[in-house]
Amino acid sequence: MSWGLEILAQTFRDVWAHKLRSFLTMFGIAWGIASIIFMMAIGDGFKIGYRNMLYVLGTDLVIVWGGRTTLQAGDQRAGHPITLKFEDVQRIREECPLVRDISPELDRYLQFVSPFNSGRFSTHGIEPVYQTIRSMNLDIGRPLSDSDWREARTVCVIGEDVKKQLFADRPAIGAAVRIQDVPFQVIGVLKKKDQKNSYNGLDDDKVLVPYPTMARHFPDPRPFVGIGAIHNIVFSPVSAKAHEQAVRQVKSVLGRYHGFKPTDEGALWIWDTVQTARLVSNVYESMQIFLAFIAVITLALGGLGVMNIMLISVAERTREIGVKKAIGAKARRILFEFFLEALVLTLVSGIAGVAFAYVVCGFVSRLPLPTLFAGLPITPATTWLAFGTLVIIGILSAVYPARQAAHLAPVEALRYE
Repeated sequence: MSWGLEILAQTFRDVWAHKLRSFLTMFGIAWGIASIIFMMAIGDGFKIGYRNMLYVLGTDLVIVWGGRTTLQAGDQRAGHPITLKFEDVQRIREECPLVRDISPELDRYLQFVSPFNSGRFSTHGIEPVYQTIRSMNLDIGRPLSDSDWREARTVCVIGEDVKKQLFADRPAIGAAVRIQDVPFQVIGVLKKKDQKNSYNGLDDDKVLVPYPTMARHFPDPRPFVGIGAIHNIVFSPVSAKAHEQAVRQVKSVLGRYHGFKPTDEGALWIWDTVQTARLVSNVYESMQIFLAFIAVITLALGGLGVMNIMLISVAERTREIGVKKAIGAKARRILFEFFLEALVLTLVSGIAGVAFAYVVCGFVSRLPLPTLFAGLPITPATTWLAFGTLVIIGILSAVYPARQAAHLAPVEALRYE
């Protein structure tokens, strides 16, 4: 115990005796360890932010459009278009156990007229579960229900911007609107979204109606597509891990009914947000590794500074070391003294850097930030990486000066001027 107190006292005396030199050395360590935390936190912040941005669009979302075949299948030549039908949704629901929720989507730009204003808005015929798949939450009113679907009611849920244009500050719930001269009732208003990506427009500008109502009053106007045609299918797998198998099941079912091979990449256009999130996550992880490597180099340079200051300390205390050895101090005692002194210097600097990084990261995370950047979150993995690197650098920077001090010959040390 007395050794430890004596070494701590000696360390603080040396630091105080050479304030500028010690401060610069300790600053290098502190900044190096803080840089590791900053770099890892930046990568995590972008990964979480991108994931949150996708969750605004929908959780574990897969969107499927009909395409054009590129391979011949049976008596079907390559190049024929694939038109998705409402029946395809029912087939996928029955034959794809890895698909949890699914909805058709038929969208058109239609003319709206309220008692106060008018406009054209993107109108979507969907199944009620679509609102859950797409993370569409209500500000006021109620969502589309299964009874709305079964009875093909002429009701609608409108986006925030639609509400502003048609009703301004007036109440919209229960109000009557006309869509292409068909009377509808507004039953809900969507909560405003901070949405940065979309596949068919921002949700604040949309109107949702039950698909049977949409198909009855506003069917797909494209020629030769037939009754029951839809623009796309939206589904979510039972889990993120099962999304690839779920997509394969959907391709297999649609291929069987539409006459194309499941391996035909052109037959269907698919946007898989799970796969996209993984690709982006890999990019950010690669960025993290690169930035962390740069930070470790910075920390290593700080460790060299500690080694240098300890070698200077050994040179300055050579006669002291000789006296200690002459009166019986063993080499391991000298070794431990300088090793612990360098380690304490490194750890104190590193802890100061960690504290600084935590303060800065906490401050930044509390600022109003864009959706794509979730601040500077510090995870347990980041903390362990920082401390582990700090300990390794501390040990490596302490070993050589300590060995130099321990192996000084007493007679040569006493002669040192």
